[in-house]
Amino acid sequence: MPEALPTRHIFVTGGVVSSLGKGIAAASIGRLLVERGFDVTIQKFDPYINVDPGTMSPFQHGEVYVTDDGAETDLDLGHYERFIGVSLSQSNNVTTGRIYQNILTKERRGDFLGSTVQVIPHVTDEIKAHLRRLAPSHDIVITEIGGTVGDIESLPFLEALRQFRQDMGKENTLFVHLTLIPYLAAAGELKTKPTQHSVRELRETGIQPDILICRTERKLTEEIRRKIARFCNVRVEHVIESLDVETIYEVPLRYREQHLDDHILELLGLTAPEPDLTDWSAMVDRIKRPGHGTVRIAVVGKYTALVDAYKSIQEALGHGGIANDVGVEIDWISSEEVEARGLEMLQAYGGVVIPGGFGVRGTEGMVDAVRYLREQGIPFLGICLGLQCAIIEFARNVCGLEDSDSHEFDRETSDPVISLMDAQYNVTEMGGTMRLGSYPCRLEENSVAREAYGAAEVSERHRHRYEVNNEYRQLLAQGGMRFSGLSPDGGLVEIIELPDHPFFIATQFHPELRSRPTASHPLFTSFVKAAAERSPLDGQENDRPRREHEAEASEQAVGAAR
Repeated sequence: MPEALPTRHIFVTGGVVSSLGKGIAAASIGRLLVERGFDVTIQKFDPYINVDPGTMSPFQHGEVYVTDDGAETDLDLGHYERFIGVSLSQSNNVTTGRIYQNILTKERRGDFLGSTVQVIPHVTDEIKAHLRRLAPSHDIVITEIGGTVGDIESLPFLEALRQFRQDMGKENTLFVHLTLIPYLAAAGELKTKPTQHSVRELRETGIQPDILICRTERKLTEEIRRKIARFCNVRVEHVIESLDVETIYEVPLRYREQHLDDHILELLGLTAPEPDLTDWSAMVDRIKRPGHGTVRIAVVGKYTALVDAYKSIQEALGHGGIANDVGVEIDWISSEEVEARGLEMLQAYGGVVIPGGFGVRGTEGMVDAVRYLREQGIPFLGICLGLQCAIIEFARNVCGLEDSDSHEFDRETSDPVISLMDAQYNVTEMGGTMRLGSYPCRLEENSVAREAYGAAEVSERHRHRYEVNNEYRQLLAQGGMRFSGLSPDGGLVEIIELPDHPFFIATQFHPELRSRPTASHPLFTSFVKAAAERSPLDGQENDRPRREHEAEASEQAVGAAR
């Protein structure tokens, strides 16, 4: 460990507009500090009043990321894990809802001895307690504050951070503020005024940022840097330029070029060896210049109008490309679009992923897609709902159970090949019947899954309610389906595959949640390899009207949310 305690704290805030990339900024800073030998963890404070994102619409919030301990968290925790290479937990994601839930529990229990419960000190003290919780076991804790400075929901968090700096001392705390420098084409220049106003608003809460990270379309001139530094009260060298890059994994390299990590260590009074980013740079180079062409992958899902709903799948497919030294070009296709346009459209792809989801909408399109992929020999990877659709399709079209379905989709089906476990039927609270977090899975010898993993037992993260109905397993096996991954007691199906297919695997768990850019998940590595062997692009232009599809995405998302 380069430095002894006390633990240092870095706070990442954002201004001007949302979606500037605070999560990537926090994760990139974490990567640089990890490379310098520090034990780093990252947490997210979200200002919404939901206890967690588990019951929120994917169209509003994007994917729900699940940790090993079963926490349903913000998708930024996926970025944190992928960048710093550490598994996080429930403690790494805190919402306003959880803060208030804890406070009200204490109040009902009598912990406040009859005092009036107020934002200051009770809410701010609860926030500070969460800040301290991770400190004892880490050198540096990075905390990202969700939302934008000026949002009323963020004020208690900012006040808690102001107090925390007083408690811990300026030498142990550092504020990084992410802001926007827009380029106005009509004026032909970059405008610094939004950044000035954002910093002024932050300073009105009692917080002076130490470092500014400026998202911009054009390079910042020395004159603009000096102007920003002068009006925002920071040193010129602490104005960091953040241009768009080809891949998010390039961001730490661009920060390093500007010595961001050096500035952070100087401000925190730390010393450490120079980072060795050789392997990381090689990984980025592979993404930007793959040696064996590009493969087209289709993701056929329910929430494809908002790609963030499948953020971890998007990243895991890219990781599979890195492992195989191929580029991966993804088309996001609504399962309802497949029904309307015809299954033949899937012939254009090297492979197809059918991901998770809840509810009946679009599932018949997924079932039809699975049948087409099975019959045409197109590589298929099913995840969670994708596995359940594969079971339904196989039962209907191979085993002759024409009425087979999931109890989630049809309560009256005579053949519920997918159903709740007996212990789940009397649970009524939303989320209460979910299987969440990491569970072990034993792999059958000589199976495709066992060969991919190179291990007899693995642990994978789950987020689902319904399971394969064990009453139908024998019939499905007689039809040729192999249950290559089971729970240790053999009671739950975890992986299915078809031995005579080029690549046909589906999992009840979410393998994408364990994939890393430097360590691709074995199933994604194998799937991308099979897809590339079937149909590599070799750098050719994709002929699907992808830009037209993306232009319609926003309108589709709004309609689906309604």
